[in-house]
Amino acid sequence: MIWLNAIVQGLLLGGLYALFACGLSLMFGVMRIVNLAHGDFAVLAAFLAYSVATATPLGTLGATLVIVPAFAVFGYFVQRGLIQRALAVGPLSTLLATFGLSIVIQNALQQAYSADTKALNPGSLVSASLHLGGGIDVAYLALITFGLAVLVLVGLQLFLKITRTGRMLRAAADDSGAAALVGADSRHLYGIATALAFGTVALAGLMFAMRSSFDPSIGPTRLLFAFEAVVIGGLGSLWGTLAGGMVLGLAQTLGAQYDPAFTLLAGHLVFLAVLAFRPQGLIPARSTQ
Repeated sequence: MIWLNAIVQGLLLGGLYALFACGLSLMFGVMRIVNLAHGDFAVLAAFLAYSVATATPLGTLGATLVIVPAFAVFGYFVQRGLIQRALAVGPLSTLLATFGLSIVIQNALQQAYSADTKALNPGSLVSASLHLGGGIDVAYLALITFGLAVLVLVGLQLFLKITRTGRMLRAAADDSGAAALVGADSRHLYGIATALAFGTVALAGLMFAMRSSFDPSIGPTRLLFAFEAVVIGGLGSLWGTLAGGMVLGLAQTLGAQYDPAFTLLAGHLVFLAVLAFRPQGLIPARSTQ
């Protein structure tokens, strides 16, 4: 039962990693760029939600409903004002630009909030859990996070396949020049993709902040886990992102069950194994189209 509990907890943890990773996967799938500030934007969203929740009567839920759409709008303008300019120069420029954003965000947060840890209060959900018997307890907050990850990934997949904008996004991702011939504005479409990515990473940051404490320096660690989930699942594959997150979560919890010192190492070893033996990932992007 101890190992079964570790498997259940690992799968649920994978939902959080998938939520962190889906925006990274979307941006890579559409624009072929890796946003090195991805984790720091999640932390920024958590701090802004903390400020809203403590300074207004909205509470954590109200702060979530404000921050997530605000971040989506923010992401659109970040893409149009910064990332698009860097993308026009070359892929290396986008790495440098987003790395610079990461440094700026970390230092700005330390200046504004200090290095002290903070946490979002989810109310009664903080300790509520579902008793499955046999010593297995599942936190409602973990279940909600996993459910949100599935809903977000399903929603993104349907958006890309059913809506006209989604189909234009896929066309621009395949060949922006050919898409322009049928009226697609790749810059606007890239802005929409970035808006979706920022909205999802904000949601991931808030769910993480409800489950654990956070500080201005943890962004790179969140980026690393998200990147590993994306690579394990398959670059640019949304369903692969969910599979990659679950595999990474399982590796960490099973490694921790064997020896707590192996928690992070086990996940990194699985990541390296996938790179060595299946570099295209578990579910390559083409299989989702």
